[in-house]
Amino acid sequence: MSKKRHNGFSKPSTGFIHSIKQAFELKKNPIPWVKAFSAGLCASIPIFIAVLAGEFSYGLLASLGSFTYLYMFNEPYALRAKKLFFVLLGLSFTVGIGTLLAPYPYILAIVVALAGAFVTFVFGVLRLPGPAAIFFVLAFTITTSMPIDPSQALLRSWFVLLGGLLSLAVAMVGWFFKPRGPETLALKRLYMQLADFIEAVDTNDFSKARHLTLMRIKEAGSIIHAGYISWDKSALYKKLYLLYEEANIMYVNVLKTCATGEKRFSPQIAHTIRTCATRIDKLDKYDDKEDSLDGVGDSEVANNVKEVKKIINGTSKKIPEKTKIMIPPIRRLFKGSVHRNSIIFLSSIRYGVILFIALLIAFTLGFERSYWIPLSCAAVMLGSTVISTFHRSIQRATGTIIGVFLATALLHFQPDGLLIALYILMLTFLTELLIPINYALAVLFVTSTAIFMTENSTQIFDVGHFAMIRITDILIGCMIGLIGMYIIGRQSASSRLAHTMAKTIRSQIQFMVLLFSEKPKGLALKDSSELRKMQTNLNNLLILFTTALGEVSADKRSLEYIWPVIFSVEQLGNLLVAAMKVDQRVCLTDADLAQLLLVFEMMAKSAEFNQEITIREIPQIDGFPHIVKEIKDLQGALQLRERSITNLS
Repeated sequence: MSKKRHNGFSKPSTGFIHSIKQAFELKKNPIPWVKAFSAGLCASIPIFIAVLAGEFSYGLLASLGSFTYLYMFNEPYALRAKKLFFVLLGLSFTVGIGTLLAPYPYILAIVVALAGAFVTFVFGVLRLPGPAAIFFVLAFTITTSMPIDPSQALLRSWFVLLGGLLSLAVAMVGWFFKPRGPETLALKRLYMQLADFIEAVDTNDFSKARHLTLMRIKEAGSIIHAGYISWDKSALYKKLYLLYEEANIMYVNVLKTCATGEKRFSPQIAHTIRTCATRIDKLDKYDDKEDSLDGVGDSEVANNVKEVKKIINGTSKKIPEKTKIMIPPIRRLFKGSVHRNSIIFLSSIRYGVILFIALLIAFTLGFERSYWIPLSCAAVMLGSTVISTFHRSIQRATGTIIGVFLATALLHFQPDGLLIALYILMLTFLTELLIPINYALAVLFVTSTAIFMTENSTQIFDVGHFAMIRITDILIGCMIGLIGMYIIGRQSASSRLAHTMAKTIRSQIQFMVLLFSEKPKGLALKDSSELRKMQTNLNNLLILFTTALGEVSADKRSLEYIWPVIFSVEQLGNLLVAAMKVDQRVCLTDADLAQLLLVFEMMAKSAEFNQEITIREIPQIDGFPHIVKEIKDLQGALQLRERSITNLS
């Protein structure tokens, strides 16, 4: 394995000081100004209206519904509308149920734990970005601090529903101006990254650029597919879908060209791709004379770029009369995830169990304002590993303590309703602004916002006493989350990693046999069980590896040597999916297929049992030299792993 291949991918350090530094690292992510301001409006408008109407407490209830807006990301509007609608219904329902069950804390603990596990499972199965169960847990448990009155359940739910509907309306405003805005933005990012990828060929940044391009392809693919609407006949979506497909083919052709010896592309190709990216959503025609590629030869990549220009102009022969995308039924997704080998299912159960323990401790020991304990526990468990949970605990504890002092200082002046609404607008704005940069800074303002809501809704004016309770509860909740993750999730991932690697490698050769052999009529590769199995195993493998990195394991150095294998397996899986989109593929002979089966079986055994592996000859696959190269690299990675671990022992 060459060192150049893995440039840009550092292995994680488990040092304590390093973990502390990571927790307070400022990330260089884009600042979401519009989303932050919109979130502030959603949280404060209900309070402004309620103050003017003389019903301040109802405004605070409605502002709980504004948490709906925090579940909005750069997903297609079709998905966003459905997701936010069910979120606002869920928040409204949880406040109502929480009000009814407030007199019975132990029953409430069971219901909250089940709800937390269920929401975590749903977000995991559907791969929905967002804070998952956190605000559902908050909506449930905050009712325990309100006056106990089950007769108010319907009224409280109604006001939360109104606040949620306002957030939904604000989140959907962009649909009236750019109905396909999220899809267009994802494709622009993809084509800009493709240009960077082509420029990085034969440089030290090639591996990093290749990885980033794959991430953009995945991101664009999920957004494009999520935006599919069966009754939408617009030409725009057809173009966007074709541009995504062409980007996949272009990526494969770049790798193919590199594998066959060509080291550089004409700078004009990257320049033209960037120009295409800026014109994806333009109504005017793209003049073919602009950015002419006549002088760069007749390479496959140049032809891809020419086809992209035709798609943008609407003159491509590839544009179909109608586009049909096979979306897996939700029922099948859920059914396929409910089994003992499903990482998502096991993680959801773990989440619910630890949350239930936090609730029991909070209610049994009689903590005042006890809902902050399970809420803090739920927040730190968002980390997929013990390391990321540790980061969250540090960030949440630090941000909370500073946030408590900030809220105490502001409340010292006893602000009235309108001033509180302005405070919440400002604090919510700062929260959303800072979340992409550092969670600790964001929690500072989350804490202040939450204190304003709860302090005024519960009519408590001993601010210093409330501040000490808040700090105590948050520290206890963080500790419960950390200890629970350590005990329950300490070894579950690392113990299954080798077996899952072998399963993934075996599922890849099953899909390869289907991909490069004669297929029965009517067989669609994208609907095949082999593809689903390969993708499921690969997803499980990546989740397991990420989780294993955070486990307190005695064999950390051995785990580090698995990284090149995981990296190569992921690359091979993406190459096979990309190859599926190429119409003309070679059919391998029985002898070649048999040789591939042997090679993959030997690799699977090496992965599972750390057996010594012999580098075997890979049959030539015409048109896909990059796949052959990746298989060779995977053999090399497995050989390196076996020798390194043997030397350690």
